Amino acid sequence: METTAWTQLHSVMNARDASRPFARATLRRIAAFTAPHRPRITRFVLLGVVTALLAVATPVLAGRVVDAIVTGGDEGTVVRLALLIAVIAVAEAALGLLGRRLSAALGEGLILDLRTAVFDHVQRMPVAFFTRTRTGALVSRLNNDVIGAQRAFSNTLSGVVSNLVTLVLTLGVMLTLSWQITLLALALLPVFVVPARRMGGRMARMQREAATLDAAMGTRMTERFSAPGATLVKLFGRPAQESEEFAARARRVRDIGVRTATAQTAFITSLTLVSSLALALVYGLGGWFALRGTLEPGAVVSLALLLTRLYAPLTALAGARVEVMSALVSFERVFEVLDLRPLIEERPDARDVPEGPVSVAFEDVRFAYPSADQVSLASLEEVAALDTRGGEEVLRGVSFHAAPGTTTALVGSSGAGKSTIAQLLPRLYDVDGGAVRIGGTDVRDLTADSLRATVGMVTQDGHLFHDTVRANLLLSRPAATEPEIWDALRRARLDTLVRDLPDGLDTVAGERGYRLSGGERQRLTIARLLLAEQRVVILDEATAHLDNTSEAAVQEALAEALEGRTALVVAHRLSTIRSADQILVVEAGRIVERGRHEELLAAGGRYAELHRARSTAAPDAEESPGGAEGTTGETGGVEGTAGEAGGAEDTVGVADGVEDMVGKAGGAEDTVGNAGGVEDTVGKAGGVEGDAGEGRDVAVGSSSGSAV
Repeated sequence: METTAWTQLHSVMNARDASRPFARATLRRIAAFTAPHRPRITRFVLLGVVTALLAVATPVLAGRVVDAIVTGGDEGTVVRLALLIAVIAVAEAALGLLGRRLSAALGEGLILDLRTAVFDHVQRMPVAFFTRTRTGALVSRLNNDVIGAQRAFSNTLSGVVSNLVTLVLTLGVMLTLSWQITLLALALLPVFVVPARRMGGRMARMQREAATLDAAMGTRMTERFSAPGATLVKLFGRPAQESEEFAARARRVRDIGVRTATAQTAFITSLTLVSSLALALVYGLGGWFALRGTLEPGAVVSLALLLTRLYAPLTALAGARVEVMSALVSFERVFEVLDLRPLIEERPDARDVPEGPVSVAFEDVRFAYPSADQVSLASLEEVAALDTRGGEEVLRGVSFHAAPGTTTALVGSSGAGKSTIAQLLPRLYDVDGGAVRIGGTDVRDLTADSLRATVGMVTQDGHLFHDTVRANLLLSRPAATEPEIWDALRRARLDTLVRDLPDGLDTVAGERGYRLSGGERQRLTIARLLLAEQRVVILDEATAHLDNTSEAAVQEALAEALEGRTALVVAHRLSTIRSADQILVVEAGRIVERGRHEELLAAGGRYAELHRARSTAAPDAEESPGGAEGTTGETGGVEGTAGEAGGAEDTVGVADGVEDMVGKAGGAEDTVGNAGGVEDTVGKAGGVEGDAGEGRDVAVGSSSGSAV
């Protein structure tokens, strides 16, 4: 979108006039948004004026024809007038088509700018916005509401301009022909105006209700049609209940649609009836004047035809007002999203990250997650009102320094603040106090592009888009060559698997990478990190979904890849961070211990307690003896994502021969996976370990070590 358009839109968005009706405020914002398109709008309006002039000329010429016939004029005059009327009709049709094309081009251009502005603005929103917002509600704003606004420009704009001009010109000509009849006809004007205003407000209310229900249905479909959501619904046997709940909302949308259509049709029908009565008045009164000799018969015909040209625009404008009110609701809902203020802005004097290896430092960092009203809308969260209370402080004076090329590990109990520390480094959030520095520079003073090029991150649940393996890898470095891609896959110990896929790098990973097992997805995100070649690397439980053999291979690859890079590692398994240059123990938002693995064990403090507790509770999680481990498996034998112990288990199955809703264990085979040494179409179990059974997950995912 043009810079001027965005600047003008943004300046208007930040100051809403709450004292006026929403329609006026929204109209002002739309006017500001259309400023770059004013030359095109001017040409369109001029075309509307010419079209209106032609529309008024036809009734006047028709009156002349009648007068020529009544007064016994020559045939040539009648023929010339008839031919002129025909030429005007052809010209009207041609100009109508041209006007429609200009209107559509203008509308589509404006919507392109609006849609681009919304998409760019949403991408600038903080992570907290996406953690609170219902995806379906947001998509509804970007799709349904933008389309609703588009219809206003493409379908209504041309009619509004031409009808307004026609109305003014027609009224002027009628007053010159007979001001008495014109004033009597205008006496019925309130019948149009009052219902139109009331109907517009009613339609706007129904439009808001329908939009809210559409957003709710969109959210439900987004959640239920994702692979995890569909699996959850099936596992708990809820398809019938889900269908009924969805149908109930759909019926409410249907009822609103029926009420809207009925009200609009009744309104237009009543206006048509009134215009017919007004036409009868013109014929009756005009005929009386003609019989008395005070009005020419042709003038009566012209007045009757002009009246249809008068009330037709009035009827069209009344209907257009209803459509415009609905469109204004759509614009208002889109502008609500644009009104949200991004909490993280790049400073005008921001600079790039210094070249070469860089250090990382946290200096007395304090942080609390923003309150809901700072980052979201009640309608996007689908709640009655947002919580305005600020979040509890989750980091309280965190300070540490990581030298260039060193590895710093963060350990602690769940909710201690480890992942929050990791998210502050790439500036996914801004600190409330203190500073986060990279290469000695506060991250708030760095450009966003250089910061993203410097800091890479792999989270516990590495996200993949519904695209090819190649496209998912190139997200981190679009210009990477194919040899570089294969080198990253090799270092992530994934090259052999990708070569065996049906289409290799061009194999579609599926929604959220669901065609791959959990471990395979995670290794692919690690390969994406390796491809980016960033100088600071964050691993937030990056190996949580890997079995022991795969984890060892990837740890070896990461050790090679992290050589010379500054690394921040959030770990649950303490065995994975023994070689870290420093270990920080985080509890309740504070660093309570720091040192190397051996030093902290010898100190006998919190780190030693964590080490003893995890070794006692789940020795296999640290050392993993005896058998194979699945995605989050802990002990004894082969396990799936929910596996616990004692033999083989599939993604939901229990173990020891007990059959679950999805699969069996203890030597029995089903459609998803098996255990106890029996091989199925997906993977193996019974002591054979792999990332996820090391087999191909065809539809849902394998068991015996494969994650759904």
